[in-house]
Amino acid sequence: MAFAGTDTPRHAAGDATDTRALEIWLIVVAAMVALTAVVGAATRLTGSGLSITEWQPIMGVIPPLSDADWQDAFAKYKQIPQYIEVNRGMSLAAFKSIFWWEWAHRLIARAIGVVFLVPFLVFLATRRIPGWLAPRLVALFLLGGLQGGIGWLMVQSGLVGRVDVNPLKLALHLGCAVLIFALIIWTALELHGRRHPSRIRLATVTSGHVWLATGLVALIYLQVISGALVAGHKAGLTYNTWPLMDGRFVPDGVLRFSPWWSNIFQNIATVQFNHRMLAYLIVGLGLWQALRLARTADDERVRRSSAWLAVGLLAQMGLGIWTLLAWVPLSLGVAHQAGALAVLAVALWHLHAVRNARMQ
Repeated sequence: MAFAGTDTPRHAAGDATDTRALEIWLIVVAAMVALTAVVGAATRLTGSGLSITEWQPIMGVIPPLSDADWQDAFAKYKQIPQYIEVNRGMSLAAFKSIFWWEWAHRLIARAIGVVFLVPFLVFLATRRIPGWLAPRLVALFLLGGLQGGIGWLMVQSGLVGRVDVNPLKLALHLGCAVLIFALIIWTALELHGRRHPSRIRLATVTSGHVWLATGLVALIYLQVISGALVAGHKAGLTYNTWPLMDGRFVPDGVLRFSPWWSNIFQNIATVQFNHRMLAYLIVGLGLWQALRLARTADDERVRRSSAWLAVGLLAQMGLGIWTLLAWVPLSLGVAHQAGALAVLAVALWHLHAVRNARMQ
């Protein structure tokens, strides 16, 4: 997760106060990205994502203000397959309820751009951004703009010929958002570490611990993508038993599509099976890492972060099972999405702690 140049000394003009301000700003932005992803989960679960059929980056901030405006927005929604095939006869009041979810999702996303850009320009003008950090922040801003474009491409995929968005484009949209979230968290952790270099103490940490911590971050990110495929295919509404799927550990038909690899992306049974198996692998590796470090590491941050990661992984898996058995109610589905981001943040914290422990 590191960028080139992150090992250079902290910019001489930036003192601890400046670094702390940058750190707080990035944490606020990361929290807003997480909120957008959570509201996005609610948007998916309520079937609201296609309620706004146009992309207006500026004027779209203003919702319908009059009855005529609402009727116009509703008329546009009535032209797409989701209304014709799924929601025909929907009342205006019902349309408003799904419209507000999507509008809130887009509004928060737009607000992130403002909350990121304005302080960035202020910090830049006052020379409070270290030289190693400025290019990364520019890249993050551009990545955020790309994310907006990906979001619209995802919505477009559900406006013609489908009653919902393309699952692969949904996975790309969520994957980009979570990547932005992870990069911001990692950058904040680096800034925090530069403010407290004296906290780095001798620890019995090996390169194997570093590799496993890195692998856990990568696997958790992959699991988030897998969860997007589950959501896109509504796979959580099938095989609502645990630990077996339709009475089997490996359900029938997991390889029924040809070519075989298309099952990974298109087969509902395979999508849910892979999500389960990946969860077991991640939890197992997380517990193993925590147990090993509890016995050997003498750096409190390393032990504490690995323990919190293990607890978070167990809680997230338990929440996922509960969500599945309950047929994915809105509250649990949203909580499961939020839990995934929380676990990823803890995994990044653990990776940062392990990487910054002096190894024997």
